[in-house]
Amino acid sequence: MSQKMMKTMDGNTAAAHVSYAFTEVAAIYPITPSSVMAEATDEWSANGKENIFGQKVKVVEMQSEGGAAGAVHGSLASGALTTTYTASQGLLLMIPNMYKIAGELLPTVFHVSARAISTQALSIFGDHSDVMATRQTGFAMLASASVQEIIDLASVAHLSTLKARAPFVHFFDGFRTSHEIQKVELIDYDVYKKLIDMDAVNEFRQRALTPEHPKTIGTAQNPDVYFQGREAQNKHYDAIPDIVEYYMDEIAKETGRHYKPFDYVGAPDAEHVIVAMGSVCETAEETVNALLKEGKKVGLIKVRLYRPFSAKHFLSVLPASCKKLAVLDRTKEPGATGEPLYLDVKSILYGKADAPAVIVGGRYGLASKDTNPGQIMAVFKNLESDHPVNDFTVGIIDDVTNKSLPSVEGVSTEPEGTIRCMFWGLGSDGTVGANKSAIKIIGDNTDLYAQGYFSYDSKKSGGITISHLRFGKNKIQSTYLISTADFVACHNPAYVNQYDMLKNLKRGGTFLLNCLWNKEELEEHLPGEMKRFLAENDIDFYTINAVKIGEEIGLGNRINMIMQTAFFALTKVIPIDEAIAHLKESIVKNYGFMGEDIVEMNYKAVDMGATAFEKIEIPASWSEAKASVPEEKDEPEFIKNVLRPISKQEGDSLPVSAFTADVNGILPPGTAAYEKRGVATNVPAWNKDTCIQCNQCAFVCPHAAIRPILVKKSELDTKPAGFETVPTKGKGLEDYEFRMQVAPLDCLGCGVCEDVCPTKTKSLVMQPIASQYDQIENWEYAAEKSKESLGIPADNVKNSQFRTPYLEFSGACAGCGETPYAKVITQLYGDSMMIANATGCSSIWGASYPSSPYTTDSRGRGPAWGNSLFEDNAEFGLGMAVAAKQVRAKVKENVEKLSGMNVPKETKTAISAYLETFSEREENKAAAEALIAALEAVSAAGEEAELIKEVLDRKDYIAKRSIWIFGGDGWAYDIGYGGLDHVLASGENVNVLVFDTEVYSNTGGQSSKATPAAAIAMFAASGKRTKKKDLGLIAMSYGYVYVAQVAMGADRNQFLKTIKEAEAYNGPSIIIAYAPCINHGIKKGMNKSQEVMKDAVKAGYWHLYRYNPDLKKEGQNPFILDSKEPTESFRDFLMGEVRYAQLTTAFPDVAEELFELAEENAKSRYETYKNLAESPKTIF
Repeated sequence: MSQKMMKTMDGNTAAAHVSYAFTEVAAIYPITPSSVMAEATDEWSANGKENIFGQKVKVVEMQSEGGAAGAVHGSLASGALTTTYTASQGLLLMIPNMYKIAGELLPTVFHVSARAISTQALSIFGDHSDVMATRQTGFAMLASASVQEIIDLASVAHLSTLKARAPFVHFFDGFRTSHEIQKVELIDYDVYKKLIDMDAVNEFRQRALTPEHPKTIGTAQNPDVYFQGREAQNKHYDAIPDIVEYYMDEIAKETGRHYKPFDYVGAPDAEHVIVAMGSVCETAEETVNALLKEGKKVGLIKVRLYRPFSAKHFLSVLPASCKKLAVLDRTKEPGATGEPLYLDVKSILYGKADAPAVIVGGRYGLASKDTNPGQIMAVFKNLESDHPVNDFTVGIIDDVTNKSLPSVEGVSTEPEGTIRCMFWGLGSDGTVGANKSAIKIIGDNTDLYAQGYFSYDSKKSGGITISHLRFGKNKIQSTYLISTADFVACHNPAYVNQYDMLKNLKRGGTFLLNCLWNKEELEEHLPGEMKRFLAENDIDFYTINAVKIGEEIGLGNRINMIMQTAFFALTKVIPIDEAIAHLKESIVKNYGFMGEDIVEMNYKAVDMGATAFEKIEIPASWSEAKASVPEEKDEPEFIKNVLRPISKQEGDSLPVSAFTADVNGILPPGTAAYEKRGVATNVPAWNKDTCIQCNQCAFVCPHAAIRPILVKKSELDTKPAGFETVPTKGKGLEDYEFRMQVAPLDCLGCGVCEDVCPTKTKSLVMQPIASQYDQIENWEYAAEKSKESLGIPADNVKNSQFRTPYLEFSGACAGCGETPYAKVITQLYGDSMMIANATGCSSIWGASYPSSPYTTDSRGRGPAWGNSLFEDNAEFGLGMAVAAKQVRAKVKENVEKLSGMNVPKETKTAISAYLETFSEREENKAAAEALIAALEAVSAAGEEAELIKEVLDRKDYIAKRSIWIFGGDGWAYDIGYGGLDHVLASGENVNVLVFDTEVYSNTGGQSSKATPAAAIAMFAASGKRTKKKDLGLIAMSYGYVYVAQVAMGADRNQFLKTIKEAEAYNGPSIIIAYAPCINHGIKKGMNKSQEVMKDAVKAGYWHLYRYNPDLKKEGQNPFILDSKEPTESFRDFLMGEVRYAQLTTAFPDVAEELFELAEENAKSRYETYKNLAESPKTIF
């Protein structure tokens, strides 16, 4: 048996560690939650790590998962051991090639962090929907239930695939296992060298395509022989289970950990048995062990090898005593007689004389729905009944079809002595990262077992995070959320009024609250129910002002190290001196590349966090504190019944009936306005005396949380008393008073507004949020006023902001570079917009259930928004455009017929105006309304009446629409480029907006074809070596596509002009917008995102231009270069972002060369544009 190597890591890293050993080529593409596997592989390769063949893995990033599968296929066919990593929709895109790989008996392992499939909604979370869609491809399928099992069974998969000459899918539950951190025992690469069948490796290479031994693969077969060819492979598949079992035994000899294709745990004479696969097996085993102590005759069969499904191996572990069997599936197949695993089990037991008398199946855990011991108890309780329910569900309340089993409450099966801790953080405050470090510190430096799991909402860096940490002397199998905690920390004081954070805190536990409040202010700010809980449950209560410390030492809102040190000091999981030493080691490891100053600031955070907390003696009066009574508000049913519970982290309790009104996943508009999260530390306060009313602050606000409000002088008596106004500046606005109003509870406190304010004495100054609560009433008044149409032309930056923003309070990061572009476009065209949005950051901040930031005006009009997939967004948008065009063509046809009939004169006038403006969106909008009013007033009979009815039945299609296609650079440059190119080439009148962050922002910052040379990104760990794709130049080559590049912070007028030209152009348009992103590591901070845009243009890093084909018709050069010659240092700009600067410390030997390449590329691009602007004859 080999020597133990213990390491703390997550499931993805574990899979990557094993696969790296056996892999020569990895063809990859990012997708949550599997990207970490590819990122780790790329990073290790960049740093020189070798596989068992003594070679660095060659990592190839492709443009899509379909492309990755094709590259895997080609690499395998050419004799290189090749791997990929994927999930969900990505795995589905690989299916065509999976059939080919299996049909050609090529050895490979696809590692899949199993994830839900987009149906009525997208979900990034885990279940088996994706892998079940591949069970017919011919891939063998091996399931791991824990991080340790990933180490062991991934090894089995790689060893078996060579021996069996069959490809494998090795899968584990997305997030629950892929992102769970556990202390595991690694297998040394020398063990793999000993176990691998090198004869099989050599035979694989000999079968490869080579000119030296030519052959032909991938032929076309006719009906006479194809069938026989399929059956000829049967013996290969028959042999797989025994080969897998053989390598399971070999791994056991090395590790002492034993596996079989199906493993049984429980009573030898069990009467009631559960069959399950994946992480639920850990929870089920823990539950079975608890029931065995009660004398129950129960058991569990863990499915390891799912395909081929071996009847021999299954029956060998099924107790002969079993009377009732329950099969759990983590997927749903609508319309089927049962889910896949259930049907497999039933089929092998069919006709067996000794089969269990009852076999039932059920569903659990879709999209990472937490599955706890109480739910497993419910399944066993169901089996105890005389007539067990079939086709059941657990973990939800199904009050519609009544299929759910009620969970057994109060069940605790965690190992005795386990320490359980929960941390409530705000995305981007560093809480999750710090907790990952804490888990690794404890796991790697003590004899304790450690487990970490992190639950998130769908918002970006401003969302809620809840970290679940367990430590103990016994193995931890609790693959479910903590229900009883010893320690709870709240890292954001706004949460005390939003969430019941203490409901899971045990009696006598510890509560640490980060807040600005002293003891007296706690009395004022803590809700009554929290005070009572603290008093009645003998809670040790501590506070810490981590925000103040963070600001003092220069870390801003990055309070993670302060809070983490306080955690170690209070819990004493390990001695505090040891904890501090290990924390400082982690600081060097994690932040060293950012510079010595960052390291020193974090050192200070650790030192201060160890003693900065204060024990609060709980007053006796708190035991009598009254619970706060929420103010009754007249709110829509969806808000009261769906959004409110979900926003309180109580969505798990919602029954199925709550979703029957919109069973297809429809989300009503404007729901984000009801959230009022109040998570900012500081928000802007307006100084009316210095404000010049330029409205630039509102123009750039990422969340539409600051707005210029005009109030008619005749209506001033309707405003709140504190709603101070000043006379409005500007021609034609003499009848209005002006106020710049901030929404304190909706603002994320990024500070961009303050940064762009041009007045010498800033007219907006960031102030503590508590000091601005008096603005809440003012905002409620202002919000209603901002929805009114004042009819002011949006002919400049200032006036555009008097338009209703139809995008507000999104889930985007504070300081986001994307949302300001989209918001302004909605202000211009929102009441007639249709938006097709590619999956990515913009779809997540744009539509994370139950929050919809796309809203309506006072007439109920607003953008109609839809998302299909990542790869097909351009086609989806084209479909929208074609449909609207087709239906509207019928409207026009009928209106033209009506124009020649006997209808009233007023109606004919309205018809004429409508037809004359048919192709002009703005003019047609008013004409359409007049036409509808005229037709509704007509009293007609016969054919006229029929035509009028047909027109009015389609009245939503009468006005001309503005069709927009939104997406990021990962979509536009890579996975969706083929479709985008086709849509632009089609000539259809659609508008494309590309948010160019130069990385895959939504999946964590992976490299795309938009990533410039020298940038470090995921999948480009040592700096990208190729130049940025020029998407605009490619689009220009058609000659009839409007193309532009913009950067709002560099030239707001150019951006506004571009949007108007693009929308007015009768044909396809594409606007590429530079969008600074948190993944860039902007040293100035995201409050400077607009300034960074300006810097990028001044340095010649980004260029502004417009290509307008309409100008050709006028004999003019259609290309206009709006950028001037660079005036600032290109290198200084690069050094202002961590994604470039870290190259100097991580890979100093190539840094200079890559920086020079990046600058040469940028100069070359500018020269190309300059030539286009100066040489009309070269224009496309």
